[in-house]
Amino acid sequence: MSSKHILKLTALSAALAGAWGPALAQEEPSVAELSKPESVVSLGIGYWSDDRPRLGIYDGMPDKGAYGLLDALIIKRDDATGTWFTLDARYLGLDSREFRAEWLRQGDIGVSIEYNRIPYASPFTVMTATQGLGTSMQRVPTPSAPVLGEWQAGTVRDGWSAGFFKSLGGGTDFRVSLKNEHKEGGRLWGRGGAAEFAAEPIDSDTRQLEAVVSHAGKTFQIQGGYYGSSYTNRNSLVDTANINAAGTTLTNPYYLSLPLDNQAHQLYVNGGYNFTERTRGTFKVAYTRATQDEDIPVGNGVPVFSGAPKHLDGRLDTTLAQLGVNSRATSNLSWLASLRYYNSDEKTPQQRVVQPAAGCGTCVDTTPLGFKTLTGRLEGTYRLTAGTSLIGGLEYSDQDRKVPFGNLNATGVDNQRYVPWRVELEELTYYVQGRRSLSETLNGSIRYGHSKRDGPDFTLTNEAQSDMINPIHIADRDRDKFRLMLDWSPLQALTLTFNAEYAKDEYGHSDTRPYGLRDGSATLYSIDAAYSISDNWQMTAWYSRDNAKATQLGQRNVNNGAAEAVKEANLEDIGDTFGAGLKGTIAPRLKGGIDLLYSKNVNKYPEAITLTGAGGVFPTVAGVTGAPLPDIENKMTRLKLYASYALQKHSEVRFDYWHELWQTNDWTWMFASGTPFTYGTTTDGTQVIQQPKQSANFFGVRYIYRMQ
Repeated sequence: MSSKHILKLTALSAALAGAWGPALAQEEPSVAELSKPESVVSLGIGYWSDDRPRLGIYDGMPDKGAYGLLDALIIKRDDATGTWFTLDARYLGLDSREFRAEWLRQGDIGVSIEYNRIPYASPFTVMTATQGLGTSMQRVPTPSAPVLGEWQAGTVRDGWSAGFFKSLGGGTDFRVSLKNEHKEGGRLWGRGGAAEFAAEPIDSDTRQLEAVVSHAGKTFQIQGGYYGSSYTNRNSLVDTANINAAGTTLTNPYYLSLPLDNQAHQLYVNGGYNFTERTRGTFKVAYTRATQDEDIPVGNGVPVFSGAPKHLDGRLDTTLAQLGVNSRATSNLSWLASLRYYNSDEKTPQQRVVQPAAGCGTCVDTTPLGFKTLTGRLEGTYRLTAGTSLIGGLEYSDQDRKVPFGNLNATGVDNQRYVPWRVELEELTYYVQGRRSLSETLNGSIRYGHSKRDGPDFTLTNEAQSDMINPIHIADRDRDKFRLMLDWSPLQALTLTFNAEYAKDEYGHSDTRPYGLRDGSATLYSIDAAYSISDNWQMTAWYSRDNAKATQLGQRNVNNGAAEAVKEANLEDIGDTFGAGLKGTIAPRLKGGIDLLYSKNVNKYPEAITLTGAGGVFPTVAGVTGAPLPDIENKMTRLKLYASYALQKHSEVRFDYWHELWQTNDWTWMFASGTPFTYGTTTDGTQVIQQPKQSANFFGVRYIYRMQ
């Protein structure tokens, strides 16, 4: 309440109070209501006219039918003790329900409990006769199997958490939280080495525990604690095989492995110190140990090297140390600096897991990796004039990369190295940014940054073709980034925001290492508008367009260094999104609005240019242009209309109508003829189907009651 509405007890107001005391007393509850928390409860029902397999993936309403709409926010406060009770319950009538309850005595002690459920419904329908889906033993029938049945993949995650808070006095607090999440269901999968369908059975638990002690003083703040997690998977190996109509196994089982149980423990401390009113330092130190020591699962009948370990004895130690300082040196100059050290040291023993009897030309050992990364940053901001600032910065990163050697051949090359490797990576980035208030109604900023990543020569692999690959994550790279932002208010009721971004990557390559990503670019343009038509009506609108391009080279039909065919692919992804909204007061008791969202995404696969060459030397002459693949286009339109009518001061009824339309021409699960992709020619013929056009309407009504 603003000060101009506060009455002072003057002689006149006292006289008025004496004359109109009873009437003023009746107004006092309204004043009290303004200082009390508000609780809201809503109850209703909604109905979807059709299934929504694509747009209902996570919201708990993928199917046609009626759904309960129940939400509640209960807030109670005891003024005498300063105690709060909060209950926040949402989507209780849906599979995506969640709630949180908290009791807190302000500045003293508090407890909380929370539950949330996250469903995932696969947008694909699987027609299959595979038996045992959702279990660790699955059998794929031959073509003489019965008629295919429908199976829907999906998962459900149920999470519980509890928390406790206690103030120890003197600016010191203690808090502890515990969380458990159970996940179960099935996910689309497949058998390696053959186009045969399988489903990953999911039945796991993830637990997290955190305990923290913190202290906040005038100049020094610090907190330290423990964070631990554990993962338990009730399935470690999936047994798959083909069977005939009588159920007899026709092939040896094919085993698929799943993530094994693991756990991690972390100790950390971080804080900050105010050296002066203008200068502050920060620090952070953390040490984590993650282990995995479960028995390595082996399928029945699978030959095992006699010296292979029974346990992985997996261990990964990570150490983090970080220092930072920021200071306002003068009224016009401020700066910050930081230094970060991160060491990921895998201490899993290097052990042999495969050793053929004929010799060690194809032996396989475990490969524990190690990464040490040192990162530094320096940034300064200088205020040139009123409303104009210049920002400049420099970042440097150096990474040492460690990998053990397996067994060397006569030429000194590791027989087990199939992927190019670099023992060190360096990256230097610099950027400059200008900000200026161009007028009372126009503000803008522009930024440019450049980074360069490189390192020593790649280590050789045991495959000549692998030595011609330039891996994207460790390749030499030059990156340029631009960004322009403008805020403009041409009218008091109108605000416009413009944003434009551009990035360009160039990846190093040579005649002897030509394959991989060559270059890439990304652009983003957006505009946001907000317009106040009147005190009762407001309108918003926005549009964005993003475009990503990439050029990469690949090789096929290699014949021991003889003539080879090289494909140059130019890929492009374009996204357009538009949104608009209007809301306002239609009548004294009636409010309403409309929201519109439209998005379109196109993946382009232009013609691939075939290049020709010989002897592994990068070709320089263009060859035949291949036929392009069809574009993949996804479109979504969502329209929402809503209205709320006030029945009484604290109650209202709300009506909602939504229309959704999703369309695609995605050919990923199709043959070139347009028919559904079919798994295998000697199995049951499992098919994965997606509806190319999905449309649905939602009707909802709910009663809302507010109380204090």
